[in-house]
Amino acid sequence: MKAARSNLRDREVPVGRVRDSAGFYARFVKRSLDLVVASVALVALLVPSLLLAALIRMKLGRPILFTQVRPGRFGRPFRMFKFRTMTDARDGRGDLLPDADRLTPFGRFLRASSLDELPELWNVLVGDMSLVGPRPLLMEYLPLYSDVQRRRHEVRPGITGWAQVNGRNAISWEQKFSLDVWYVDHHSLLLDVRILYMTVLKVVRYKDISQSGHATAEKFRGTQL
Repeated sequence: MKAARSNLRDREVPVGRVRDSAGFYARFVKRSLDLVVASVALVALLVPSLLLAALIRMKLGRPILFTQVRPGRFGRPFRMFKFRTMTDARDGRGDLLPDADRLTPFGRFLRASSLDELPELWNVLVGDMSLVGPRPLLMEYLPLYSDVQRRRHEVRPGITGWAQVNGRNAISWEQKFSLDVWYVDHHSLLLDVRILYMTVLKVVRYKDISQSGHATAEKFRGTQL
């Protein structure tokens, strides 16, 4: 964990002994914890989620859920669920306005508080995602990854992850992917618990929510060599 603490300080990929990403924790414990925590959370948050869905319906309209196909473990596509945060505002030609123009103050609140991520607990329950892991990005990014960056798909994607608690959208794509690959090689029960704890702190402090000049972050266009 000494290397991990160094990572928190300078946001660089720590150098250390690489573990087998298919170890005992990954094979037998992580999925069981995901099932238990996601099941309990879905039940406990049912009423708040319904109230939130009603607010989204009133403020942003239908549909309440935003769904999109994302790459899961080994790049296999799955349908990810989130609460809607944008309107369907269009220009005179009928084209959707840029994300920043469709993101209302209420939508920004949902993103800043990570409440829009609550439906992803269902993705965790059915096995598409994990509580902790590299964030599932866009399918169009798959051919843009380097061989090393592609290793982020060796584990299930997560609701939160090592890159999210070490900069989220305030760091470069290359830094994010390096952190993701480090997580693949070093994930453990203690690290996952630590990431969940740090995620709560990030959410409370509203830190690193978006990249300057973007609703979230600039699109990934491939590693610049």
